[in-house]
Amino acid sequence: MGNSMESKSLGRNIILNGFRNILNLLFPLVTFPYISRVLGVEEIGKYNFAQSAISYFLLIAGLGISSYAVREGAKYRNRKETFNIFASEILLCNVMSTIIAYIALFVCLYNIKKFKTYSCLMILFSIQIIFTTIGVEWVYSIYEEYEYITIRSIVFKIISIILILVFVRDQGDVNTYAAITVFSSVGSNFMNLIHSKTYFKIVKIHLKDCLKHVKPILIIFASNIAIMIYVYSDTTMLGFITSDYEVGIYSVSVKIYNMIKNLLSSILIVSIPRLSMFYGNDLKEDFKKTTQKVYDTLTTLILPAVVGLFCASRQLVLITSGYSYVSAETSLRILCIALFFCIYGWFFGQCILMPAKKEKIILFATCISAGVNIGLNFILMPIWKENAAAFTTAIAELVMFIICMFYGHRVTEIKIWTKNTISVIVGCILIVCVCSLILRIPNWGNISQLLAMMFFSIGIYGFVLLILQNTVACDIWRRFCKRFWSSKRWEKR
Repeated sequence: MGNSMESKSLGRNIILNGFRNILNLLFPLVTFPYISRVLGVEEIGKYNFAQSAISYFLLIAGLGISSYAVREGAKYRNRKETFNIFASEILLCNVMSTIIAYIALFVCLYNIKKFKTYSCLMILFSIQIIFTTIGVEWVYSIYEEYEYITIRSIVFKIISIILILVFVRDQGDVNTYAAITVFSSVGSNFMNLIHSKTYFKIVKIHLKDCLKHVKPILIIFASNIAIMIYVYSDTTMLGFITSDYEVGIYSVSVKIYNMIKNLLSSILIVSIPRLSMFYGNDLKEDFKKTTQKVYDTLTTLILPAVVGLFCASRQLVLITSGYSYVSAETSLRILCIALFFCIYGWFFGQCILMPAKKEKIILFATCISAGVNIGLNFILMPIWKENAAAFTTAIAELVMFIICMFYGHRVTEIKIWTKNTISVIVGCILIVCVCSLILRIPNWGNISQLLAMMFFSIGIYGFVLLILQNTVACDIWRRFCKRFWSSKRWEKR
């Protein structure tokens, strides 16, 4: 099994995880227009409230276990017996946190009047808590089984869409809709439970064996809490300081921002298990080479994505939300800057500091960023409203990026200004030129402009990278040609 792990293509994992993220974005786009029309505003409101309330208990149950398990477990994945012990300890930790989460949930259901109103929906959603625990998703990340995860996700999402169209027919079906949503998540976790026997078996351990894991898990959990605070505080504070209108405008730009961010982050997520394995087994040279490769790939993809998003902000807002939300263009462009710092902050934090067991630095960086964000919100929101929320997010991500980069460079040196970086900058300048020319063409619809910008920008950007010998682009081109020509030869035979 160890050799098969080594042979897995990092590029293929990136594509598979990227596709899964695209699927997660497309699923709501397919179902939500139907659901919002059938259920109505009030029932959708009930559903969203109950789901958001349960998310906090899911956070308690999850702690920082998944991130910690991927980091520590990756170095044991070629040692079957050791991994069995480790996985059993982590699972016991997760079971204990799940019990605490359920106790907290039922205490809240009994004592909070608002929760009593939504008790049926909340109990229904709470099924996800236990199945998330026994689903051991982190095992599949450790063994880089992204093909299995992607196929499983597709199957259950298709089944869920069919069930929604068949059984959700009127306003009284909100519980049915919630049950189908839960089924999609629980079904995937149940398949994980059955399939996980391939990778580990539960062995006898004692509760005291788990104590060594508690401290780093709680540090990661604290970081997750801090991240939630500064990610969600913008919208919450905007609602208190300004009005629902500004919140509505900002929500559009945030939605687009999060979609692009989740797609780009797929590059980082798939690399973490392998980097953790290299660092944990003291393979420092492999760790250095892989981090540099991830950085080069990230730079090749993120800079044109940020530039393209900046240029096409108006078209994206108009296409997704209509002319009523056109003022969201400004906040979205500010969030483009935040996106740049966010992804690179993640790179230095999750790909370098986390495998190196520097979670305390990540916690420190996150707390400082959260403090800066909230403090600036109080000062700037009354003046700049939703644009202030975007600006403070950008500043917070910048702070996070600077701290993580400073300490990340102490772990391993990353060459920033390489031939690849220069080729990307030249390509991005041409993207701006192309987009500016297209926007000057009269009588074009927003969709036509967006498609034209995407098509010509990708074409010119790719051409420039190949001409300037960008290693990431050249590698992709070589693989494409190899596969294409080999398939052609096969057809001739």
